[in-house]
Amino acid sequence: MIFYITPIYAGVLALLFLWLSYKVVAARHETKISLGHDDDRMMLKRMRAHANFAEYVPLTLLLMLMMEMMAAFAFVLHGIGLLLLAGRGLHAFALTSKPQNLRLRALGMMCTFTALGIAAASCILMPFFELEL
Repeated sequence: MIFYITPIYAGVLALLFLWLSYKVVAARHETKISLGHDDDRMMLKRMRAHANFAEYVPLTLLLMLMMEMMAAFAFVLHGIGLLLLAGRGLHAFALTSKPQNLRLRALGMMCTFTALGIAAASCILMPFFELEL
């Protein structure tokens, strides 16, 4: 079986993760902080945007891949992937902007939680009811 949809979002999200990684490394170089955040608020925000991404994206992509293995409809997978991508992008932008945009950050988290929740529910329901979503 060849997977076509989840790899698209994995690749795009990996590029976003590289950008977030670069922002942390650049801030470390600029501030000369090699470990931790040393009470630098912008460093902490960049680190949290990077870490928060790493906390949510892998599980959601794994769930998407399992859905794709169970022959989920393409539009459902694309919907989850787009929600996740939008959520992580909005969250990262909002968290690292000056001043921090709390509305965009909340919207980003809602998109992320929605994507994760739909993927989780789909992985539970599809095999139990032998559904094709």
